[in-house]
Amino acid sequence: MIDLRSDTLTLPDQEMLKTILGAKLGDDGRTHGLQRGEDLTVNELEDLAAQMTGKEAGVLFPTGTLGNTAAVLAYCQPGDKVLVDEQQHLYISEKVLFDPGFGQLQPVSYRHDENGFPVLEDIEAALKGGGIRLVCIENTHNFTGGACIPLENMKEIYDLAHQYQVPVHMDGARMFNAAVALNVSAGEMCRYVDSVMFCVSKGLGAPVGSLVCSNQEFTLKVREKRKLLGGVMRQAGIIAAPGLYAMKNHIERLQEDHDHAKCTAELIQGLKHTHMVGQAVTNILVLDVNDLGLTPEEYCQKAEEKGLLIKPVLSDKVRLVFYKGITKEDAIEAARIIRSLDNE
Repeated sequence: MIDLRSDTLTLPDQEMLKTILGAKLGDDGRTHGLQRGEDLTVNELEDLAAQMTGKEAGVLFPTGTLGNTAAVLAYCQPGDKVLVDEQQHLYISEKVLFDPGFGQLQPVSYRHDENGFPVLEDIEAALKGGGIRLVCIENTHNFTGGACIPLENMKEIYDLAHQYQVPVHMDGARMFNAAVALNVSAGEMCRYVDSVMFCVSKGLGAPVGSLVCSNQEFTLKVREKRKLLGGVMRQAGIIAAPGLYAMKNHIERLQEDHDHAKCTAELIQGLKHTHMVGQAVTNILVLDVNDLGLTPEEYCQKAEEKGLLIKPVLSDKVRLVFYKGITKEDAIEAARIIRSLDNE
């Protein structure tokens, strides 16, 4: 069975797991100066994350959802308007920020174009309308097939938002996939956002962990929100050690996942009933299978019967995600199965 449901299925290798045994542990929740904890391995990971993103400080979270939630709540008060992509993950899937019983924020949406890039005119119109407290972007963009926002587009959004004194937060769960695809550093990308959340799990392959990076003042606010949300951990070095290994060793290998996604994409071009959403630029493919007369759930069931596990997304699409452990042979076989389903 080829499992392409998500890159969250990436498993740690033995070298990564060995780092846990030698990790210097301490109580990350027992804080001192700048609210830093006593777990030296966590502190090392947070410092590396800040360095690589070009920010002053970082904060470790168990999940990306919690990281995004803490960051956005550090900017906003209940009732504030937050500008989000109409298919942004923190709006469509995470939801807690806009739940009337929890975050109580008001979403204002902007569109993306056929490449998955934010429509600048929508963002400008919303900012001109007033009342926007925060602009959120997602890079890579999950539901458009792993689209990457180029640096020039990010700069335009950043400059425009700052004209209205509005900060920009990036959900960069797969930020390093974007950096590899665009052939830029994470620091170059993060120059055009005020804060960023990224995962050391997913394609980077650590078992657990996400970080939020920003300036020191804002990071202290994020730490306060993390505590309120129950995100403070104890000997979290057992999480941080694999995360350090991932960031030091697994960024460049993301290109392999991109190549496998492109391999599958090339082999399913021109199908009569199965259509790709966007282009194959990173490790995600999103397919529109509506012309087959099947629901996404029915399509995924038929794919599973042939040996391919994939996932329904949104209300009418399916998604394939490539990651460490998936081979080129897997990519070729996945394409064969998709082609066979198109011919049924």
